[in-house]
Amino acid sequence: MLLKRIDSPQDLRGLPQDELGQLATELRSYLLHSVSRSGGHFAAGLGAIELTVALHYVFNTPYDRLVWDVGHQCYPHKILTGRRDEIGTIRQQGGLAPFPKREESEYDSFDVGHSSTSISAGLGMALASALKKEDRKTVAIIGDGAMTAGMAYEALNHLGDAYADLLVVLNDNEMSISPNVGAMTNYLTRMLSGKVYSSMREGGKRLLKQMPPMWELARRTEEHVKGMIAPGTLFEEMGINYFGPVDGHDLSGLIQTLFNLKQHQGPRLLHVVTRKGKGYEPAEADPVGYHAVSQFDPEIGVVKSSKPSKPTYTQIFGDWLCDMAERDKRLIGITPAMQEGSGMVRFAEQFPDRYYDVGIAEQHSVTLAAGLACGGMKPVVAIYSTFLQRAYDQLIHDVALQNLPVLFAIDRAGVVGPDGPTHSGSFDLSYMRCIPNMIIMAPADENECRQMLYTGFLQDVPVAVRYPRGKGPGVEVKQQLQALPIGKARILRKGREVAFLGFGAPVYAALEAAASLKATAVDMRFIKPLDEQMVCSMAETHELLVTVEDNAVEGGAASAVNDYLIRNNIQVEVLNLGLPDQFFSHGSREQLLAQAKLDSQGLLKAVRDLLNRRDCTSRNTQVISQ
Repeated sequence: MLLKRIDSPQDLRGLPQDELGQLATELRSYLLHSVSRSGGHFAAGLGAIELTVALHYVFNTPYDRLVWDVGHQCYPHKILTGRRDEIGTIRQQGGLAPFPKREESEYDSFDVGHSSTSISAGLGMALASALKKEDRKTVAIIGDGAMTAGMAYEALNHLGDAYADLLVVLNDNEMSISPNVGAMTNYLTRMLSGKVYSSMREGGKRLLKQMPPMWELARRTEEHVKGMIAPGTLFEEMGINYFGPVDGHDLSGLIQTLFNLKQHQGPRLLHVVTRKGKGYEPAEADPVGYHAVSQFDPEIGVVKSSKPSKPTYTQIFGDWLCDMAERDKRLIGITPAMQEGSGMVRFAEQFPDRYYDVGIAEQHSVTLAAGLACGGMKPVVAIYSTFLQRAYDQLIHDVALQNLPVLFAIDRAGVVGPDGPTHSGSFDLSYMRCIPNMIIMAPADENECRQMLYTGFLQDVPVAVRYPRGKGPGVEVKQQLQALPIGKARILRKGREVAFLGFGAPVYAALEAAASLKATAVDMRFIKPLDEQMVCSMAETHELLVTVEDNAVEGGAASAVNDYLIRNNIQVEVLNLGLPDQFFSHGSREQLLAQAKLDSQGLLKAVRDLLNRRDCTSRNTQVISQ
């Protein structure tokens, strides 16, 4: 096998070009069998096989930099850059990262997680190389979905103005820009990228610029001709030379075009059309279903389980959204490109006129909701915690400042798991708690999630309900909707000496630890407004308060409790347990919670260790964060 001989791109570049097709076939087969055993992102990588081979064959990586976007497509890149034998560990604790990561390999030039960053980062690298007078190339590979984000166009706008030596490769794996793929367009692109055409064009420009009327005529003629044979007018208007579209699975054509473009200078964009799941029929037929997979038999494909199981928080949100939409015609559902992930598929089918998927445009999704609220609607923004970070200005300026009734259903709160730190929702309590006018809730179980969503929807102010990925403790979900009293906690277990104040998902772990200690356990429910009466009562009747949250301790729910106690000079010992001041790597959610000592055993040990070493005679206020 050729692939077994490829330990680095240098080995790849040592192959005769006529053997690269076989290598691509072996790479596709290897990816299929590897991911089927380990699970992971799948369809996008299958579609990027030929593109990855061509890029590493043409460019002198790692000296020449490849900046990947939408890191789901990078498994082939990892396999070809010395990580072939480790690919089976991807997304597992201690294994390969799910996305490009600089500390993992010199071939990963930029950490990737959120989309639409490649052009900005690549432009920065290209400008740095120019300032240092380095003769190195930079290539930004961006997925078509990432081109729906405003940040990509901001970078393109600057790229045209900066005139940096950057090649942008648009991997259009949904044919979302143009279906004009075939022999003619491939031929024209190779011609337009060739030295003869390039030298004629640049020479003609220098000559005709001395004759302004003729220069303007030639410029408009070139744009008109290109507009007929390729959809590149937008990029050309930005000052970026457009080439394409080309067949992303025609390896020899890709290599020739990339070789031509490598000789060019300045900003240029190559439009490559690929097919998600290429080479594996089930993935080609269902690229969404095969976007990320668990273990499966390649001979059979992914088999959906028919066994009934506990609903996930995402499913609970999706069911509530449909139920609430039946009740209130003002409800509008909004998501930034996460229809499936946020549980909005059924809502989109049942209420298509009240559903908006705005693409990877988090900022727009929030301000769109603000405008709908100004128009008398009741918008619900379904968004991942990590993606809401990208719309923080809009959350403050466009929603909270105007005190508009927008409900944020924040999925993937806390540690997320295999996708790693780029996708963890570790900071939302901290970055939302300081914003005026907001109500912030965190459910401890499935039924509480449903009732909190209903409670939040009824309010005439901004409300956030944040919940974790996956399933809850298994509490029965009541179909009847019942509003919760705002800012009121509930006692789950009465004990003595120690009181656990739990916020959100870790409440049941705290309840289990409290049972072992004969302690009190409280489901605080609200981060803002905080149930200060409950905190005061617990402080008066217990010697130790233990706050528990799956959010960064700094600035989170613990800080709300600490601020209240200090502000009112209430003296009680406090132990803050939450996510420490660090970024967690990838692993299962259960592994990461255990690592953070937020499972029941970790909570129990933290409290017992403190009780064993504390001075029992001291009753002064003491705050300890872990």
